[in-house]
Amino acid sequence: MRRQKIHPIPPGVRRPKWQLRRGQRLGKYKILKRLGEGGFAEVYSAQDTVEGVPVALKIPRGPLVKDDTFDSFYREVRLAARLHHPHILGLKNADFIDGRFVAVSALGDETLGQRLTRRLGTAQALSFADQVLSGAAFAHEKGVIHCDIKPENIILFGGGVVRLTDFGIAKLAMRTVSASGSGTLGYVAPEQAMGRPSRRSDVFSLGLVIYRMLSGELPKWPFEWPPKGLRRVRRRVPQRVVEVLAKALEVNPRRRFADAGKMRTAFRQAKRQPLKANGAARSSPATRKPERGWRTVQRREFMRRLGRLLETRHACARCRGPVSEAMTTCPWCGSGRKIHRAETSFPAQCPRCHRGMKLDWRFCPWCYGAGFEVSGKRSYTDRRYAGRCDNAGCARKQLMPFMRYCPWCRRKVKKAWKIPGEKDTCTKCRWGLAAEFWSYCPWCSHPTGKP
Repeated sequence: MRRQKIHPIPPGVRRPKWQLRRGQRLGKYKILKRLGEGGFAEVYSAQDTVEGVPVALKIPRGPLVKDDTFDSFYREVRLAARLHHPHILGLKNADFIDGRFVAVSALGDETLGQRLTRRLGTAQALSFADQVLSGAAFAHEKGVIHCDIKPENIILFGGGVVRLTDFGIAKLAMRTVSASGSGTLGYVAPEQAMGRPSRRSDVFSLGLVIYRMLSGELPKWPFEWPPKGLRRVRRRVPQRVVEVLAKALEVNPRRRFADAGKMRTAFRQAKRQPLKANGAARSSPATRKPERGWRTVQRREFMRRLGRLLETRHACARCRGPVSEAMTTCPWCGSGRKIHRAETSFPAQCPRCHRGMKLDWRFCPWCYGAGFEVSGKRSYTDRRYAGRCDNAGCARKQLMPFMRYCPWCRRKVKKAWKIPGEKDTCTKCRWGLAAEFWSYCPWCSHPTGKP
């Protein structure tokens, strides 16, 4: 069957003048500044005047408005729409606005390329590497090869979160891949430059990006080992991490990791190894002085009794105490958690608070963010549904514990959520507390009176 041709601009839509100026309005978006351009699109920062949040707009350039250009742009939009992962930059919206096709996403702080112009600590570099590997591994699991992994396509957000973006020349792995000349010079695997990209090509690009973060140097063709800067890498990370990078940067693709998932597994195991320098082992997680005994015992007992029930699988960025995705305050140290900075067990994330979303929710149940357009009529079940919305006109009524708003009708939840088996409640919000352990209410930040 012949592939249907995509028409870039629907009939009756006037072709606009393509130059955008600062302060210009594009639907509900107010242009702030031009951030840069890719192969066929320009990127602008803008203000969403309805939601009141900054966003990034990606708009195809006027001189390249052709059917094949828009075909590539549509493909990128559709790829991004199907890749729901905390470390892949998702789409907020994609539509024709004033005659332009616009893809809208969250606005990050800067690119990794910009960040690499300043000193990058070892711990932060390893964290960035792990997150990018997670995003690429998820894409590979879905059959998508990125083909252009580079620092400029890795976006940094607050709290040390990074997200992989720009799948503009990505290809579906389940069909024939032919992308000769695709990718960015300097980060392209040798076989990709000759028109034979694969998951192993992304592994090579990931190795180059991570090596540059750790050494400050970008290996160049013919990619002979050892590359420039290896001595610095060996001073900063365990030898096993160096071995992972060496395998990722093999010129022969058959000697590399098969995909980003296998590279991520090897990388996580390697970075746990102790770092040895000049024959002496440096401080490692296994040899560091532990926390004060009473606090360790207290948190261990909390996790034994309530950890699974409250799903406290995350750690506070400040005190490392166990917290759950639904908590807006750390109950151990009182630090705010308005934005969730870790991965989620849900298939999608709210662009406002970064907490988990199910694909059939019309609203975020954790914050009062804007609504979402549900892409299908399918309803998803979940064993975590344990409550009912009190709105008689609500379509589904199902609620999960500690939701603040109904994900179907957006009504504020009046139910005072309790912790099964615990009698204590917050004197301010009346929600349940584990007062034996917590110093602050994780739902409203009110002190519990426990030091």
